[in-house]
Amino acid sequence: MTQRHATAAIIGAGDYIGSAIARKFAAEGFSIFAGRRNGDKLAPLVTQIEADGGRINARSLDARREDEVTAFLAAADAHAPLEVCIFNVGANVNFPLTETTERVFRKVWEMACYAGFLAGRESARLMLPRGGGAIFFTGATASLRGGFGYAAFAAAKFGLRAVAQSAARELGPQNIHVAHLVIDSGVDTEWVRGRIREREGEDVARDLAPPGRLMRPEAIADAYWQLYCQPRDAWSSEIEIRPFAEKW
Repeated sequence: MTQRHATAAIIGAGDYIGSAIARKFAAEGFSIFAGRRNGDKLAPLVTQIEADGGRINARSLDARREDEVTAFLAAADAHAPLEVCIFNVGANVNFPLTETTERVFRKVWEMACYAGFLAGRESARLMLPRGGGAIFFTGATASLRGGFGYAAFAAAKFGLRAVAQSAARELGPQNIHVAHLVIDSGVDTEWVRGRIREREGEDVARDLAPPGRLMRPEAIADAYWQLYCQPRDAWSSEIEIRPFAEKW
């Protein structure tokens, strides 16, 4: 492993996509700053990355709190220059419109949109003086279209996509690569399999072939790495990824 004097910050380093991204960038030599609610849940990720020879700092982080996001990214940058920030907070909920409370709608917006704005702004403030960096945002099918029961989630993801587009136009000419990645598929997690089990039965959930219907977190992490490796004269501001069997 070639060690880099640079940090990749993962905001929303959950058990699946976020952890897979952290492992990928650590394997490529980055120091990792991983943040999530209940940071103690990052212990298995820390153990794995360090066992593989990587470097990681794990922190508890409420991405909706401006002061916490600012402090988290400042600490990452002080450790080694912040080269990459990936915003990966989820907030996927499903409620019929008439059953969506004001609290749910506001909380989902804070998690999936407002927190992304904070992450992008604070990353840009650190990267601009050095004249480079990468800021990537995790999107979803709901970033492109609303669906039954997804008024809150789609509204937040639409907003995050708008933040990413605006930031890409503003920061790209200053050598900061901003991109939004649309994950147009279910991801192979126990939660997703549980949802499928509820709707379609135990046999269907058990027999899912991840490359065919669900997307592996490791494949998503590879997509983020490919984004990072793009040459400056061929940057993507948005990509959509889905398994070959996904109907879209």
